[in-house]
Amino acid sequence: MSAFEDKSGKVAAGTFKDVLLPQSGAQREEVQVGPQFGVDTAVINLGNNLGMAVSSDPLSLIPSIGLQESAWLSVHLLANDMASTGFAPMYAQFVLNLPTSLSLESFKEYWHYIHQYCQDIGVAITGGHTGQIEGQNSTISGGGTMFLTAPLGEILTSNKAEPGDLLIVTKDTALVSTSILAMSFPETVKNKLGKEVWEKGCENFYRTSSLPDALAAKEVLPSKTDLKAMHDVTEGGVLGAICEMAGASGCGFRVYDDTLPVGEAQRQIAALFDIDHRFSVGAGSMLMAVKPGNEQQIIDHLASKAIRATVVGEMTAKEDRFTIVEHDKEKPLLFDGKDPYWEAFFKAYKAGWR
Repeated sequence: MSAFEDKSGKVAAGTFKDVLLPQSGAQREEVQVGPQFGVDTAVINLGNNLGMAVSSDPLSLIPSIGLQESAWLSVHLLANDMASTGFAPMYAQFVLNLPTSLSLESFKEYWHYIHQYCQDIGVAITGGHTGQIEGQNSTISGGGTMFLTAPLGEILTSNKAEPGDLLIVTKDTALVSTSILAMSFPETVKNKLGKEVWEKGCENFYRTSSLPDALAAKEVLPSKTDLKAMHDVTEGGVLGAICEMAGASGCGFRVYDDTLPVGEAQRQIAALFDIDHRFSVGAGSMLMAVKPGNEQQIIDHLASKAIRATVVGEMTAKEDRFTIVEHDKEKPLLFDGKDPYWEAFFKAYKAGWR
């Protein structure tokens, strides 16, 4: 079996570069930011200093956590990508490929929450496609695309960090991965770690929107001069997001392991499922590249909105490569792009964990 067939999650950077990037349709001059590994959104110049940002992501339908929770993920994982521009999403298209086992009543409930969560953040649903597919048993129920328009010169992308920029991470590592594991295997987590850890893991689920983090950052720092770039933390976790931002920006980086923010519940749940919280999908956290001297201002402003923010490292010159300081020793950071969450989830499921 090939590495491509054997791997769950996003395709590797090499596959993206070799297969997808050279074959991306017609070249149009108004596309300012097109396909690029580690870049959340495309940016299109609409003229008159108006830009349109576009981003797509899979939709979730995960029976083990519920229909409402699946709808939350479907909307907010899309919105998190959009948030990395510094602006809120405005419009959405949804393509639903649903299992034939899903009843009409369940579909009504799922769609009600999709509507509600879009309405809550000001997103108009403008269309899409809905159907049921025989043999569709995946927790991925289709895909969605969100759009926004904003002043072209203010739209941030994750490929504009520069050497010397400080790296700030909001909230904690592994928020969404550990919360889904706690919700999917409640008996195991409660028996092994206790009710309090399980409850905290479940509570973290609704901390997985990074839209407030991004909008708050832009309230205090001007785009592109002081707030250089943002990237929401998804597959590959906080360290994976830093690797992607640095790679897209043509930088190296130095990150300090002991500064990476992790809650005790996340730490314990990650250890139980034998995953590294630093590399595990962490929706809800936003990575920011900030001009030195502005870090305390943004940290204090986020704190005023009950959002934790932590300086975890800095961008360096490309030739310095990707490095991590562990136990006061600097060493190369090696990451193969594989998020440990997927394997851990299916391993626990096959083992009969409840």
